[in-house]
Amino acid sequence: MELSVVIPLYNEAESLPELKDWITRVVQQEGLTYEIIFVDDGSTDTSWAVIRQMAEADPNVKGIKFRRNYGKAAGLQTGFTAAQGEVVITMDADLQDSPDEIPELVKMIREDGYDLVSGWKKIRHDPLSKTIPTKLYNASSRWLTRINLHDFNCGLKAYKRSVVKNIEVYGDMHRYIPVLAKWAGYTKIGEKIVKHRPRKYGTTKYGLSRFIYGPLDLLSIMFVGKFGKHPMHFFGSLGLFSFIIGFFILLYLSYSKIVKSEYGITERPIFYFGIMIVIIGVQLFLTGFLAEMISGNSSSRKVYQIEETVGKS
Repeated sequence: MELSVVIPLYNEAESLPELKDWITRVVQQEGLTYEIIFVDDGSTDTSWAVIRQMAEADPNVKGIKFRRNYGKAAGLQTGFTAAQGEVVITMDADLQDSPDEIPELVKMIREDGYDLVSGWKKIRHDPLSKTIPTKLYNASSRWLTRINLHDFNCGLKAYKRSVVKNIEVYGDMHRYIPVLAKWAGYTKIGEKIVKHRPRKYGTTKYGLSRFIYGPLDLLSIMFVGKFGKHPMHFFGSLGLFSFIIGFFILLYLSYSKIVKSEYGITERPIFYFGIMIVIIGVQLFLTGFLAEMISGNSSSRKVYQIEETVGKS
């Protein structure tokens, strides 16, 4: 199979038929073998009924329904697991991403050799309350990750199949898939200016909370990417540094007591400070040791309760 289109969604029943027809028209004009995978993230409207109906009428349509809402990252990860295409494209279900971008995205992966191509909504149809925080968020992400993308959170992206099979998207990490790909060794990351269409149906599912959680997720993914395999390198270094400072403080106080015969050593604030940072150093070292033992061994991180699936596998 040449192309998989993965679409996570939550309460987008009105837009799904139009989106499916649009994608079908574009990829058939290109003569691509394809599948469209809709991942229903526990919708409470009629989204699943619409997906089931489309899958029954078109063998290229597949659907996966979560028993409850897990979030966009869970939808993408499950879609990536199910995808069989040589090229995998993700897009939102609200019709703000244009399927007309698909041929060029496929070309950039197959012919230009990119591992990942991220869309850039250079002209956005959003209020200033959303566009200004988005610009700040993208600027800080570029600075921290050293990945020169203008729009990290654009839902329209294209991947080599091997990329989506070798990264793990969980929590709210869907915002930082390019970072996950880079840490996995996929460094040829490109960008394409894409159209941002006004929302036609429904309302946005994201509030201001994403501007709070986004930076926290970025710090988390930077830590995991750099120290996830060897957390002792982080905690152990801090612990050793803290322990050495505390040790020399106590050594100095011991010298003052024994050699200089100074009194009142235990009444000095620095005495208690030295003991405190020695204890902190030991605790950090033990934290690193325990983290080293359990890192990467979580067996339930990617377990989501799937209620139903439709379409041929």
